[in-house]
Amino acid sequence: MADPNPRLGILLMVITTMIFASQDGISRHLADQYNVYMVIMIRYWFFAAFVVAIAARKPGGLRAAARTRQPWVQGFRGVLLAGEVIVTILAFTWMGLIETHAIFACYPLLIAALSGPVLGEHVGWRRWAAIGVGFIGVLIILQPDKGVISPLAIVPLIAAGMFALYGLLTRYVARQDSAATSFFWTGTTGAVFMTAIGLWFWEPMSLQDWGWMAVLCVTASLGHYTLIRCYEVAEASAVQPFAYLQLPFASAIGMVVFSEVLRPNVAIGAAIIVSAGLFTLWRARQKG
Repeated sequence: MADPNPRLGILLMVITTMIFASQDGISRHLADQYNVYMVIMIRYWFFAAFVVAIAARKPGGLRAAARTRQPWVQGFRGVLLAGEVIVTILAFTWMGLIETHAIFACYPLLIAALSGPVLGEHVGWRRWAAIGVGFIGVLIILQPDKGVISPLAIVPLIAAGMFALYGLLTRYVARQDSAATSFFWTGTTGAVFMTAIGLWFWEPMSLQDWGWMAVLCVTASLGHYTLIRCYEVAEASAVQPFAYLQLPFASAIGMVVFSEVLRPNVAIGAAIIVSAGLFTLWRARQKG
């Protein structure tokens, strides 16, 4: 890492969350009009090209980037992330950006809960308490007291679980592989997986929506670039809390562009989830 610059790192994280929130809005628009598998496949083609271009410029080129002693885990990570993107964008179209992001915000709590069985890390009673409080927030959003929970409401929770497992596996492979290797495998295996699915669902797209698709592809790569730069100039523990800003940014897009409504229980539940998540990040930093 270069000389630490926390202010620049925080600024880059804020920019990253704005880019990803915009990307979510475009993804929802395209998935409303076209098959979600095709949309994600095209996005992954551009992402894989970006990953390969980055790897080719590094010392050792593509061969060095692809070299790993744990190809099955790396490959599974890439497929898992692509699957998570599918589930999340389906949730956007079924539930909207606001409620999807409100529930998805619990993924750091899932990472904390699963870090014991997956990575063998110790999770103290304070973090377990925060995890419990966070899932009270999820229940407030889902409102089980109103009757039977809609199966669609579980979809963002499934996506959060998939992303949490992806995050844990990323930490696991980092014990032997570099970040560049993990990034390379994420883009390439995800593209192969999505191509095997998406080609079966190809359909014509209007010229205007091809323009939106181009914006989606560019923002996907730009967001990953700003995120990489963010972690190059600042420690993760300093900038990670600001990743939660994607929730209000995406919610604003949902309300302004898609006429979604922010229900009081969703706002309260999201506030509880984010507060619990920030506490687990703080405890992890104290332990570190």
